[in-house]
Amino acid sequence: MNSALKWKLIAGFLLVFIAGAATGLFVAMTIGHHYMFAQHPPGAFARAMKNRLQWQLRLTDEQMAKISPIVDKTGTKIEEIRGDTGKNVRETIAEAHREIAQYLTPEQKERLKKMEERRRQWMQHHAQWRRKTSPTPEASASP
Repeated sequence: MNSALKWKLIAGFLLVFIAGAATGLFVAMTIGHHYMFAQHPPGAFARAMKNRLQWQLRLTDEQMAKISPIVDKTGTKIEEIRGDTGKNVRETIAEAHREIAQYLTPEQKERLKKMEERRRQWMQHHAQWRRKTSPTPEASASP
């Protein structure tokens, strides 16, 4: 095998490897973004926690009945924390924008307003999408 063909093969394999890695990264980021930022139906965390505990600890039905109220309470608290965290983040960003605005030119202030409006539209769009794709509490409560 001559040297030129050898380098072409190496470059080809390297290109295929890079393409695969980029595809894998894109898929992982998309899936990760969905799980990190998607709104979950009420009780989803508690259900997942119960399933994980039952499977990993091999809990009996009697044990599950005893721990269910604890897990439900924990799930509710975590959902509240998640909601409060999102609210705090939005308030912190809004406060930062107010502080930053004092140092901006009128043109930059207008751009900042447009940025905020685009973000607001994006959030509304995603909230509508989540409402359409999230199962209703009645549907998720069925066995």
